[in-house]
Amino acid sequence: MNKKYPVALWTLVIGAFAIGMTEFVIMGLLPEVARDVHSSIAAAGQLITGYALGVAVGGPILVLITYKMSQKNLLMLLMLIFILGNLMATIASSYGVLMASRLLTSLAHGSFFGVGAIMAASLVEYSRRASAMALMFTGLTVANIIGVPFGTFVGQQFGWRSSFLIIAIIGFITLIGIYMLVPKPKEQKSTDLKKELAVLKNNQLWLALLIAMFCFGSVFTLFTYITPILTDVTGFQSNAVSWMLVVFGLGVTVGNILGGKLADWNINLSLQYILVVFILYFFVLYVLQFSMILMIPGIFIFGVLAFSMVPMLQFRILGLSAEAPTIASTLNQSAMNLGNAGGAFAGGLSVTYLPLHDLVLVAPIITVIGFILLFVQMRGVKAKAA
Repeated sequence: MNKKYPVALWTLVIGAFAIGMTEFVIMGLLPEVARDVHSSIAAAGQLITGYALGVAVGGPILVLITYKMSQKNLLMLLMLIFILGNLMATIASSYGVLMASRLLTSLAHGSFFGVGAIMAASLVEYSRRASAMALMFTGLTVANIIGVPFGTFVGQQFGWRSSFLIIAIIGFITLIGIYMLVPKPKEQKSTDLKKELAVLKNNQLWLALLIAMFCFGSVFTLFTYITPILTDVTGFQSNAVSWMLVVFGLGVTVGNILGGKLADWNINLSLQYILVVFILYFFVLYVLQFSMILMIPGIFIFGVLAFSMVPMLQFRILGLSAEAPTIASTLNQSAMNLGNAGGAFAGGLSVTYLPLHDLVLVAPIITVIGFILLFVQMRGVKAKAA
């Protein structure tokens, strides 16, 4: 292995892959899960809402509780929680137990990415810190391309519990890798909790978090119920869903790359353009969902547009809180997952009271709110500058 990316860094990539897989794989298995735990599709969708809420609440709490713990030990603790949560899912015999397993698993999500990114940067020379952090996050992207479709296929063939067992095994491999390969820090930098929390007085930060929450919420309003849409509206067989998730994952990858480049060019202007196109695209997708041929590029473009905004939203948060990047990064994860939870909840209401195909028209309402908040924030900044 070359010195550019040490083996220890790839351990963190595998961990990010496992977390991405457990977050998204249930979307491809909603019908099977709902049938097995005797719930409706809408109720099963709230398992995604519960996970997102767990990330939103659990991340900041863990940052406060464990701020004195070494990064290596914290990563190991987070991965142990992750493994236990997924093992709990494999033996869940009821909706309540499965929801509890999702909540337990979610506690590891936000903090792992926050602490893992800092650890990844520390494993390479200074000039490669940003690329090392980006590499760790590719684990999440690859999970969408390979892990989620694979987990969906396995779950459909051998039962949805088998998917979570595989994820737990990947988590165990990550835990062993962190223990054996990730070095202990030579110096544990003392953390001033008061200084970290002082960033919470920044009103612009809170507004940016609201923008992140609403802008990304529409993604989960639709994607939570992508499997029933693909099968019941578009007409795909259930075994084709995993391949459609591969297409979506490819779109996510392109979107992440595109979003990073656009952020380097002009972050606020780029985010405005993406949001306008994203909102309008839902109306195009409404038509595309009735055609199997057109829905293939339709899902790809949806992935590109949805995830091109993610680097921009993350970068905006860090720009407002350079003195406390860990807490700010964790709060951004919380905000986006609150958006995920709210989006999944709104999607559940839509599919309960409206025809399934109308969900595509309900989803963009949430992002419209985010766009209005972005416009208000930028107008306020311009007014101050004047």
